[in-house]
Amino acid sequence: MPMPLPRLAQLPDRARLLAPGLMLAVTVAMAAQFLSSHYGAPVMLMAILLGMPLHGLAEDSLAGPGIDFAARGLLRIGVALLGLRVSLDMVAAIGWPFVGLLALSIGAVILASVALARRVGQDRAFGLLTGGSVAICGASAAMAIASVLPARETTERDLSFTVITVTALSTVAMIVYPMLASALGMDPHQTGLFLGGTIHDVAQVVGAGYSVSDETGDLATVVKLIRVTLLAPVVLIAALVLRRASSGAQTRPPLLPGFVLAFLILAAANSAHVVPGVVVDTASTLSRALLVAAVAAVGMKTSLVRLAEVGPAAIGMLLVQTAALAALIAVPLLLGLV
Repeated sequence: MPMPLPRLAQLPDRARLLAPGLMLAVTVAMAAQFLSSHYGAPVMLMAILLGMPLHGLAEDSLAGPGIDFAARGLLRIGVALLGLRVSLDMVAAIGWPFVGLLALSIGAVILASVALARRVGQDRAFGLLTGGSVAICGASAAMAIASVLPARETTERDLSFTVITVTALSTVAMIVYPMLASALGMDPHQTGLFLGGTIHDVAQVVGAGYSVSDETGDLATVVKLIRVTLLAPVVLIAALVLRRASSGAQTRPPLLPGFVLAFLILAAANSAHVVPGVVVDTASTLSRALLVAAVAAVGMKTSLVRLAEVGPAAIGMLLVQTAALAALIAVPLLLGLV
């Protein structure tokens, strides 16, 4: 269906409105990528930390609209493009039993987190946000889940806290988990399954896996991408539950978020081998760049004063979530159940 002419005519004005904030978010993302490439720092963590001191610009009438768009619009495009990184062929490398274990572990961590959130003084949305980020794919999952949560006064604060904490924990896991796997007597195959099934962010999974061996690194990366695949059904289920919960509200969440549908379509196309390799590689690079810019924008929308209000109990909650996920994956592996 063609775009109405009045809307087409508004595009230049819309572009001028968004340009300052978008350029700022991209600039911060480029700085974060530079620090990551030259000093080995996690790029998502650098993006959000560099963005926070610029919080005042997010409330400025000139940069604010573009920063808002970067935090939500670029995020959804980036998550949708992740679909081209996954396919059903990956399942053959690890088998359906372990995929089932991944799904059960993700569900258990998220449900337990939602139940636990009240005990640490947070709402259920905070439990869903942190549980999903730990169980699935770190900062990317946090951003995707946050995009379907209802608007709350603490939205940016909770998202920034989750991205910072889960990225820090993922970096620690990248160092500690290979040593833990060795101490538990896991072979290279089991180690790859364990690392890919437990470490939060893709980059840290790659770093941990290939620090053991090429075989372990390859397998860990495949397992991690399968966890990324499970992001789509989790976000879809969350959107459906939230839609039902807001049945009396004037504006209800969409039945199927557009970016989730795009993710599923692209994943199906990649599984059918109809997407050229060069397109997949380009989309993967673009997806990561968009997600880094979105995280930078979220950092700019976050008040450091508000961030301190989260409290140490919430940090303890993420530590418990991380330990629980590690146990749920390691025990069946050590017992030979998968």
